[in-house]
Amino acid sequence: MTQRIESVKDVPASVWRLFDEYVHGLITRREFVDGASKFVVGGLSGAALLEALQPRFAEAAQVPASDAHISAEFVEFPSAGYGKARAYRVKPKHPTTGLPLVLVVHENRGLNPHIEDIARRLALDGFIALAPDALFPLGGYPGDEDKARELFTHLDQTKTRADFVSAARALLNSPDGNGQLGVVGFCWGGGITNSLATTLPELRAAVPFYGMAPELSQVPKIKAKLLLHFAENDERINASWPPYQAALDQAKVSYEAFTYAGTQHGFNNDTTPRYDKAAAKLAWERTLALFHKELPSPVTHGHH
Repeated sequence: MTQRIESVKDVPASVWRLFDEYVHGLITRREFVDGASKFVVGGLSGAALLEALQPRFAEAAQVPASDAHISAEFVEFPSAGYGKARAYRVKPKHPTTGLPLVLVVHENRGLNPHIEDIARRLALDGFIALAPDALFPLGGYPGDEDKARELFTHLDQTKTRADFVSAARALLNSPDGNGQLGVVGFCWGGGITNSLATTLPELRAAVPFYGMAPELSQVPKIKAKLLLHFAENDERINASWPPYQAALDQAKVSYEAFTYAGTQHGFNNDTTPRYDKAAAKLAWERTLALFHKELPSPVTHGHH
């Protein structure tokens, strides 16, 4: 049985910094293990610590794929990037038409079970959720987070961004949709969300969770309402916020930004020890409130 880290508070800040560098490909596994071994956490070695920080997908799923209120399928659609793209599409069983649309953009690991679960949560709340897999051109999410991160470095980011623009357009053209589009993204996907806001004038609401700022010269093109979620302990991402905020203010873009006290980058991901239940709940409530306001639909939402 693998040991578990029960709480973010059990891990020193310096280890979280190392882990953040590791999951974003800035240091190798070996470098993490060597660095983390200097800080004994609950008697775990560096290697055991890394194992304890890995996600637990099955235990964390909030909405089972078999939920009777939703229908889910994998769909392929033509893309301007790699030619063909694939996504997980989930919608409520009732009503069947006129539904608001949300594009879900994963972290730097492709379409893993956690992001599929996020798409199902949105469908339960009355949205059609489309969650593309950026790794599809390389064979798709490989079922292993380390392999997924490694594969991710082989993507052509320009083509990948084009895939997400194509996904947004495919979703906008859904016959069962109402043409009202929002996007939510996490980590790498938060950066893509910011970027899509500058690219898609049709976008009505964009919610980046701890995402990198977009090209600042493009900020005046943003038409969507922005809701930005930040973790307090996230130096890498937070450094990009003050200039982004200044650009948003100058361009008079409508936005709200929240920083969640005591949280780590990735705090919304309930499959990992960086998860902060209270912060994730509040951020998600704010996200749904924005989507319900900006993507109006006939649905009475009630499954929680």
